Amino acid sequence: MSVYESIIQGLTEAADYQQGNIRARKIKLTIKPVETFTTEDIKQIRQKTGLSQATFAGTLGVSPKTIEAWENGRNKPEGASRRLLEIVRDDPGFIKRFQA
Repeated sequence: MSVYESIIQGLTEAADYQQGNIRARKIKLTIKPVETFTTEDIKQIRQKTGLSQATFAGTLGVSPKTIEAWENGRNKPEGASRRLLEIVRDDPGFIKRFQA
């Protein structure tokens, strides 16, 4: 199917939906809440990967000082960092895919 044909098909489906000729497909997703981590949790996650603070920081896209602060309780990971920590905790080998 060409790009033109795909666009036409999409517009036709949108018009059919608007006119009540077809029903929209619905998918229900449940998003697991983002976990929080203690300083010990973070240290254990990093140690399971076998990486130094500096290398672990580089693979997560944060500074080594950030990892140090997390592990010492001066700061807490937020947002996407918490989700990444959860992923690495559940699959320590995941992080190795991002090393050169």
